[in-house]
Amino acid sequence: MGEVREVSVSLDGVRDKNLMQLKKLNTALFPVRYNEKYYADVLASGEFTKLAYYSDICVGSIACRLEKKENGSVRVYIMTLGVLAPYRELGIGSRLLNHVLDLCSKQNITEIYLHVQTNNDDAINFYKKFGFEITETIQNYYANITPPDCYVLTKYIQTHTKK
Repeated sequence: MGEVREVSVSLDGVRDKNLMQLKKLNTALFPVRYNEKYYADVLASGEFTKLAYYSDICVGSIACRLEKKENGSVRVYIMTLGVLAPYRELGIGSRLLNHVLDLCSKQNITEIYLHVQTNNDDAINFYKKFGFEITETIQNYYANITPPDCYVLTKYIQTHTKK
């Protein structure tokens, strides 16, 4: 135990033909049901949404939405990031998140954020390892789960633009 094994993990884009795999993953991973707008955003996000395969088994995903801010800049919202329980601690979630962070850096996107249920210590600690900070608490954010409150975790990214 404790040693890191090299695992065969591949990432693949989400398209109409594999969207059902994302829907099944989300049903297994999250206490929330996602609507058609979520899946439309997924298909529109291009490289910012990925499925993770472990030895050809779909075991995780990250789904992001690009949002235009009032000043014209773009920020990334992580709608979902999850890995099935038997496949956690293998670096799959880190690989998914690093993929999106790299894209942000390459595209000069300086802000990425997400909502996390206030009692989800595993997720909060995971994101903090990547430099995310709690920037807000929203009461009664979730309708049908307890606790209903969430934290907003935000990371500001240094981009490679020259001044």
